[in-house]
Amino acid sequence: MPNSNTLAAVAALVAAGAIMQAQPALPTFTDITAAAGVKFRHENGAFGKKYLPETMGSGVAVFDADGDGWQDLFFVNSQTWPGQPVKPSAPALYRNNHDGTFADVTAASGLGATLYGMGASVGDFDNDGRPDVYVTAVGGNRLYRNMGGMKFTDVTAHSGAGGGGFSTGAAWLDYDRDGRLDLFVARYVDWTVAKDRVCSLDGKNKSYCTPETYKGQSPLLFHNLGNGRFENATAKAGIEDGTLKALGVALLDYNADGWIDVFVANDTQPNRLYENRHDGTFKDVALAAGVAFNEAGKARAGMGVDAADYDASGRQSLVVGNFSNEMIALYRNEGNGLFTDEAPTGAIGKASQLTLTFACLFVDYDLDGRPDIFAANGHVADDIAAAQPRVTYAEAPHLFHNKGAGQFDEVTAASGTPLSQKLVARGAAYGDLDGDGDPDLVITVNHGAPHVLRNDGGSRNHALRVKLVGTGKSNRDAIGAFARVTSAAGTSPWLMVHTGSSYLSQSELPLTFGLGQAATVSRIEIKWPDGTAQAIEGADAGQTITVEEGRGITQRTPFAAHR
Repeated sequence: MPNSNTLAAVAALVAAGAIMQAQPALPTFTDITAAAGVKFRHENGAFGKKYLPETMGSGVAVFDADGDGWQDLFFVNSQTWPGQPVKPSAPALYRNNHDGTFADVTAASGLGATLYGMGASVGDFDNDGRPDVYVTAVGGNRLYRNMGGMKFTDVTAHSGAGGGGFSTGAAWLDYDRDGRLDLFVARYVDWTVAKDRVCSLDGKNKSYCTPETYKGQSPLLFHNLGNGRFENATAKAGIEDGTLKALGVALLDYNADGWIDVFVANDTQPNRLYENRHDGTFKDVALAAGVAFNEAGKARAGMGVDAADYDASGRQSLVVGNFSNEMIALYRNEGNGLFTDEAPTGAIGKASQLTLTFACLFVDYDLDGRPDIFAANGHVADDIAAAQPRVTYAEAPHLFHNKGAGQFDEVTAASGTPLSQKLVARGAAYGDLDGDGDPDLVITVNHGAPHVLRNDGGSRNHALRVKLVGTGKSNRDAIGAFARVTSAAGTSPWLMVHTGSSYLSQSELPLTFGLGQAATVSRIEIKWPDGTAQAIEGADAGQTITVEEGRGITQRTPFAAHR
């Protein structure tokens, strides 16, 4: 038996880091797509003409469509081109059955219209307590009002928020803090079938053209007038710019002034960081902030994007998916108006050097209180290996575990067989699909079936989920609200309720606070979109709480047992 001196020596070594304490096993992911009853398949319409939109894929939205507290799934679909044999290409709405399975309720939902769809964003634009759905597309977008009972009606024409062109990412936000959700819509390039250009890599066969071949398109900003209608405020807000070739949109308050800013990831054009000027206008500060270009001053091919306080600094940083040979960007917010790309000197840059990342997002998948990074990858050229033998068309995703102190480890290979599978992935979103408290993943595949991945092991750590409900001057979804919790594990990073992010997709709105081994929260702090602050004392882990602005906790729902 060791004596007291030996035990003291071991304790000293542990404290000094010479002996590593046992770390809990990280979660793994299990593909439950078939078992869950998800039979959706994306149709990109490819028939040999190599039309540009065929390479882009489409997204998925994870949201509680019927208000029962369980996250449902909406898959956007594209379609066959005019003059070609028609193939099944409807979007799909799946209702969560609360037992690990989903039911396809598309036919009666009103969301089944066929169009060349790209992305989706979900937000309660009329503040009636039901989430509405906006679908971006090539040639005209759709706004669907939620009527309750998994029924939606197309209000595009009446709303004036249809837009046109080649729309991609979208995000609901209350940029003027009037309590009504407005809508930012990114657009890509000025492409139509009639304007299609012939490009070739070998001088003989047509290939997919790069975005440099086409002119860009300005994003759109729709201001909510409060009567079911929107006005196009793009020019008035100062963001009309036909040089953009935008794909990803992320909401953040980068300067912590209480007003939502917008980051736009551009493909072969400088990124944009639109600073909210508090008067209904925005100013692009991306160049001055250091997020417009890479370190060499070159614009990258930006795809998806997300924002989060990953380093517990109290400031939101950015992760941006880029083309192969460009690396993922991890722009750390320095707090002085500047960002620094931390990826090249760490595991993220090394791992993503050859991959082409479309979707990327921050998600605390192991519930240790530190946001991790997930990236969905896949090339745009199916013959890329002939030109670049080290680059493949289908690619495995990346999962980067946040170790703290701004450091990440790539743990993809150790996270289950599904994350080792090579995919032509495009969109990605997270949500607690089985009600056990940890975030699951959904990945879309271009011209293929999606993958629904269950998180196995995240719930070994404790968590508290918080659904925020705005009242009065704040929008009902509390988009733009920030919250953090204090527990025995310490004070969490600030989390923001947001739409958009990732690539053409949207994750769930409730906030999940990973608590590690802490079983209770001593304090919850909330900064509401209208600028008011609220503090709540005490809540147990292992549940979802609903917090209403000015009232406090109005509902508590225990997590379900893991199935």
